[in-house]
Amino acid sequence: MTAHTVQAVDIVAALSLDEKVQLLSGTSMWLTAGVGEVPPVLLANGPNGVAKQAADGDHVGGGEMLPATCFPSSSVLASSWDVPLLEEVGAALGREARAKDVGVLLGPGLNIKRHPGGGRVFEYFSEDPHLAGTVAAALVRGVQSEGVGSSIKHFAANNQETYRMRLDSVIDERTLREIYLHGFEIAVRESAPWTVMSSYNLLNGEHTGESRRLITEILRDEWGFDGLVMSDWFAVADRPTAVRAGLDLEMPGNGGAWAQRVKKAIADGSLSMADVDRAAERVAALALRARAEAAGRPSAVDLDAHHELARRAAAAGAVLLTNDGILPLRAEGSIAIIGPAAETPRFQGVGSSLVNARKVENMLDTLRTRLGDDATLGFAPGYELGDGSASPAQLQDAAELAAASDTVILMLAIPAGKEAEGIDRENIVFPDGMNELVRRVTAANARTVIVLVNGAPLELPWADDAAALFESYLGGEAGGPAIVDVLFGDAEPGGRLGESFPVAAADLPASANFPTTLTQVQYRENLYVGYRFHDSFGVAPRFAFGHGLGYTTFEFGPLTVSGTAPELTVTLELKNTGPRAGSEVVQLYVHANDSAVHRPEQELKAFTKVHLAAGETQTVRLTLDARSFAVYDVAAADWASEPGSYELRVGASSRDIRVAETVVVETGSRPAPVARPAAAVASEAEFGRLLGRPVPQARGLLPYTTDSAINDLTSTWLGRRLHGALLGVISKQLPDTADSDAKAMMEAVVGGMPLRALVANSGGKVSFDTIDRIIAVLNALSPAAGRARRAAARSRG
Repeated sequence: MTAHTVQAVDIVAALSLDEKVQLLSGTSMWLTAGVGEVPPVLLANGPNGVAKQAADGDHVGGGEMLPATCFPSSSVLASSWDVPLLEEVGAALGREARAKDVGVLLGPGLNIKRHPGGGRVFEYFSEDPHLAGTVAAALVRGVQSEGVGSSIKHFAANNQETYRMRLDSVIDERTLREIYLHGFEIAVRESAPWTVMSSYNLLNGEHTGESRRLITEILRDEWGFDGLVMSDWFAVADRPTAVRAGLDLEMPGNGGAWAQRVKKAIADGSLSMADVDRAAERVAALALRARAEAAGRPSAVDLDAHHELARRAAAAGAVLLTNDGILPLRAEGSIAIIGPAAETPRFQGVGSSLVNARKVENMLDTLRTRLGDDATLGFAPGYELGDGSASPAQLQDAAELAAASDTVILMLAIPAGKEAEGIDRENIVFPDGMNELVRRVTAANARTVIVLVNGAPLELPWADDAAALFESYLGGEAGGPAIVDVLFGDAEPGGRLGESFPVAAADLPASANFPTTLTQVQYRENLYVGYRFHDSFGVAPRFAFGHGLGYTTFEFGPLTVSGTAPELTVTLELKNTGPRAGSEVVQLYVHANDSAVHRPEQELKAFTKVHLAAGETQTVRLTLDARSFAVYDVAAADWASEPGSYELRVGASSRDIRVAETVVVETGSRPAPVARPAAAVASEAEFGRLLGRPVPQARGLLPYTTDSAINDLTSTWLGRRLHGALLGVISKQLPDTADSDAKAMMEAVVGGMPLRALVANSGGKVSFDTIDRIIAVLNALSPAAGRARRAAARSRG
């Protein structure tokens, strides 16, 4: 027990019941309650910058924010595979947060990239839990080294945006443990975050913020987490149940709307005083820790140094996908720049991660400075940045400029509205106008370098038509200069993909259930996400997980394995055999030669990024332990490190294995046999066997409940009248914006908001009792709701 915890216990013991309950909820959008000796704590969004709002604001980034360094998106940071660099970025975030009196930075997010169509994929790290958890832990360590807490989120299985606040993620236990929880486990064990944020969704029929099994039994008891668990904003569905489960802090403030129900639950014995005390103690301990950690630390921040760090990080995570030798470019001849993103950068996603960037530099101006008088530079927009459309005149101008130039740099920025919180993508393709632009420009000039500006994988049918294909992702405020640095060889392309790029989204088994109903998503692909699918079922991706080219070459020496399995050290010599300095990510995958259960073809279990001068050789050591060989044994409810033969594969991507060695694990336990589904998508019967129960039916939109979304009101005649009135009231509370993408995002978030969230949105002016009465009237006066209610009653028997 820490000194802050001991102090918190004493403070809470002296509080009244009302004061204890007051601590369990925020007092505003971003502030926790200050009660007696417990100071308030200021929270701020922070996956890629400190998004502190100037006023109380809103939770989706619409309010006015104070300027801050906008670092690259999580897609870029993960693609760096550079743990020390991410600790640097985290420390910079921590310094800026502290300078703004922020006690806890809400991030990073480390939900698995189950499907590239997820609207918030840009905000997450990887399709692989080992990579996601490791880089998240690095960021957390960096932030917290500066005396500011982190909040890893969204715990757990929040992998799509469509009706995320009432969606039930149905996942079998083994898949949940091995894929969707494992990254969180790594981050908790390796970085000890101050807080964890629960997710919006339900998990196997239970709100994650009300799951004692998830929050207490797994997070705290199994993993040893000793910090605070908070809700995502407006996520709490039943506060007494959430307190009992172990959710300590509800955000945002709601004017004390839950207080009466919490006290009633205490009075009737359904909620113990011990549970309330424990939650209040954790809130108090967090507040005391935040105050103590901030005391005496310098408040000055070198923002110019942070900008340069952002530029370095953007280059380190940029991925060179193809190169026929054209890169790095020379500053000579005539160079055409095509694409409006060169002039008006698209450098971050839309939603709560939005940062008011302090200093945004574009690619075009940086290139002009870089070239000076050494080369001539031409520019054509080629398409519209807002929607990706291209007029005949724009296409003709771009093709003529390309034909008249020695070299072309074509910047393709997916419209921002295609990648936004609250909205999943209908497809992962570029707009038709942009595809036509690629066809015309590459036909006009074979020396075309295509730069992708996007937050998530896309279908790239013309990938082989360019001389080079360069993935810059969303590079933050210094992303434009970083692109120039890499294209002209002032920095190397240090990135390796943290996610697979499929040939087509239809290839992916998750596409069969993304999303399929408005209330439930079934994870029937089970373990086979990303490269686990591609490598296991022989479906080649466009670009493999871990892939990325550089400007030099590396030689992998033979493997030496030492230790007693499963505790092993894998050693090899890595040599830079090329003409210049560079980096390589050494990736170790484990393949089980035999197993009692179905396993992916191989899984990433260790990696390191190595920087070498030309001709330099370095000894690389990677470590494995029992969990590196383990599967989750559902029957035993524990991890089983299975005895048997394994191949250790080391390479530069999941599909570029350079050296391998077989080892035998002689000790451990064999998991209970489980039949493998016949295909990548489990049938109803197969999925039921994996779940260990019949596949649950998706709940209908009727009858209405407190989980019903505002948009669900349109299902009945009376609901439609209420829907229009509610949107009219809520729209007045949202910030005015001329940004159509931000407006569409906010409309989607509001439409998907459950009716219970109206209480917190009103600051408690609308009570839960009022919401219950409205729902009762809607159901009573709606014939459709009545039929649905009777049908549900019959199905329950």
